[in-house]
This record gives sequence, structure tokens and C-alpha cells, in this order.
Amino acid sequence: MGASNLHTPFSTPALKVCGMREPENIRAVAAIKPNYMGFIFWEPSKRFIQNPIPEIDPNVQKIGVFVKATPNFILKTIQENDLQGVQLHGGETAQDCKVLRDALDKEVGLIKPSLVIIKAFSVADQFDFSSLAAYEAYCDYFLFDTKGKLPGGNGYTFSWKLLSAYPSNTPYFLSGGIGLRQTDALAEFLESDAAKMCAVIDVNSTFEEEDYTKNYKDLELFNTALKKRFLPLKNTL
Repeated sequence: MGASNLHTPFSTPALKVCGMREPENIRAVAAIKPNYMGFIFWEPSKRFIQNPIPEIDPNVQKIGVFVKATPNFILKTIQENDLQGVQLHGGETAQDCKVLRDALDKEVGLIKPSLVIIKAFSVADQFDFSSLAAYEAYCDYFLFDTKGKLPGGNGYTFSWKLLSAYPSNTPYFLSGGIGLRQTDALAEFLESDAAKMCAVIDVNSTFEEEDYTKNYKDLELFNTALKKRFLPLKNTL
């Protein structure tokens, strides 16, 4: 398994802004220094990135988001875009993750020894956490997103209380409809046992304008609040 030291669990979660598309907007959002930015390499998505990723602060780690892509396509995309991580957001099996892990270790391991695999799972009213065990050997992080019509970016939250039953030592990304309206709920969640393995808060559609660019001013406010675990700003946003 790749190095999972991008963020240490049990501390304040990091921030990932996903679905970045337009070069100028990418630069503007990168300026507020999120820990990660996600770029979608799945053509059916309205957030599919068609332009080259502009140069940004190297401390902002670039994550490529893929849906049932081949290892060859993923490897090519990593090399062309200097990605630091891969997010699998389709119905990839544990065997798919193993094949990709082996390919990454063989092809880019010497160049990018810390390149990570993030496996996303869709959550509805309930979730079978026992299904995660088969993935643990090949994935550095899991990501929990709300089940919807699309693989991601549906704009709805799921019940985070489900994560109180999370059995794994693999840290996870929390995703699905998270925005400024959830600051009170996030403050409460981050103080709960359910959040003990929550490494990253992943945001996307709730910060979007009509043209799918992100509102960087709202993101800056959210990022500032996140760094303080939302507690000082609770009930003030």
C-alpha cells in the first residue's frame, strides 16, 4: 500500500475541493490553500477537466478522479498532470484496486512513492461496512459520498451518524453536499467518535456558481472555519 501520510487522522481534518475545471478558477481556489484539489477525468461529468491543469502551489495536492478507468489511462493521466493521488469513484472492485496498486508501484513508485489511492463509496440510508475489508490492503483512504444519480457531486448529505459504526483503521474523506450550511452539524460531528478517522472534508457542488466554477470567497470562509473545527464560528455563518 502507498504511504498514507498526507494527513494524520484524529486531528483537524484537511480540506479537498473537488470538481475543479477552469484554469483561472483553479488558480483562485489554490490561493486559499486547500490541502487537495480534485480534477475529474470522466468525460460524462459536467466538471470534466478539458484544459491542462495550470501550475499551482505544490503544497496543494492534485487528486485525479476516475470512474471505472483502465490502469493505463490512469497512469498516463498521472504522468501528464503530475497528480499526487487517484480517487476511484465508480464501482471498482477490490481486485481493480489491487491491479491499480500493483501498476502504480511498478510504473511510478520510484518517482512518486507517496502517490495514494482513494476509493469512494456511495452511502444511502445504510451501509455495509464489512465490504471495506477487501479494499484495505490496496487503498490508502476511503471516501464516503451520498448515493445519487451521478457518481458524485449530487449536492446532498447522508446521515453521518452511520459512521459511528465505522470499523476500519483506514482514514476516510467525508463528502456529499457539504457547505457553509453544515457548519453547525460539522462542529458537532467532529467532536463525535464517528469522526475519529475522518482525515479530509471533501466539498464540491455546494460552492459552485452556475458555470461550475467555485466561489472562492465562500471556500476561504469555510477553510478558515474548518481549521478551527468550526467551533469559534458556530452559529455565526
